[in-house]
Amino acid sequence: MSERRLRKEKFVVKLKDAIAEYKNVLIVGVDNVGSNQMQKVRVALRGKAIVVMGKNTLIQKVLRDMIEGEKLTKLENLLPLVVGNMGFVFTNHNLPEIRKLILDNKVPAAAKSGSFAPADVFIPPGPTGLDPGQTNFFQALNIGTKIVKGAIEIVNEVHLIKKGDKVTLSHVAMLDKMNVRPFFYGFKVMTVYEDGTVYSADILDMDQNALLAKFSAGVRRLAAISLAIGYPTAASVSHSLNHAFKSLIAISLETGIEFEESKKFKDYLANPGAFAASSAPAPAAGAKGAAAPAAAAKKKKSTSESEDVGGGFSMFD
Repeated sequence: MSERRLRKEKFVVKLKDAIAEYKNVLIVGVDNVGSNQMQKVRVALRGKAIVVMGKNTLIQKVLRDMIEGEKLTKLENLLPLVVGNMGFVFTNHNLPEIRKLILDNKVPAAAKSGSFAPADVFIPPGPTGLDPGQTNFFQALNIGTKIVKGAIEIVNEVHLIKKGDKVTLSHVAMLDKMNVRPFFYGFKVMTVYEDGTVYSADILDMDQNALLAKFSAGVRRLAAISLAIGYPTAASVSHSLNHAFKSLIAISLETGIEFEESKKFKDYLANPGAFAASSAPAPAAGAKGAAAPAAAAKKKKSTSESEDVGGGFSMFD
């Protein structure tokens, strides 16, 4: 067996073992990632996750073979994600923690002509350290400058490159002159495959409260749509029953036909004062206990005053 064939066989075994052992997969983009940086990521994930990278055609073949031969139909959701310069990070650990370890391993990089900017690039105002002979270069990029103490100084902050724009030779030359390395390159976690379910990696940024809030908002929207079109669903059935009960109460009050649940409403309309008295809070035991000594003290004070007035003597007589 040739060495190339042997490497392919080893990769196939490694990928199949990883799929069988791990339930979760982070699909990562590896554009502009060097071998040294990739090794650092592997070391950071050691014991918690493994990185598997190979040719897309070979990965797709392995997945198709497992779908057809081993009837692992849930892997069909993984097939469309094998596109471009990508790789797999297999893990059974906490996904947000693994994602953080991956994203923390970034390295600064200089801008490359012809590439697309992964982030906005701003040049702050202030001295550049360049001599006045290079002002033409700044003028070509429409950057306002002035000469201060024999050096070029940028007047206002400059938005040099917008995110997603193509980096030109002029941009590269400018950043090189100012010794600026504006970009950071590393693994980019794009998608999550969790035991057959595929979703965006941005969901990992949400905590449990945020997920519950979004789920509740979705249930409310579903209930509103169901009520509007008259199609009952599990989300709307409680509202439908509530509305039906209100309608029955209204009919009962209007027609005089009484049933068990409507008695309380009729009694309330007949004598609302009785319900107000029954719903008033009773005085607390502590308040009653405190009122007794206060009343006693008031009585004692009034008795003392009457004795002083009617006694007819004092200590000065």
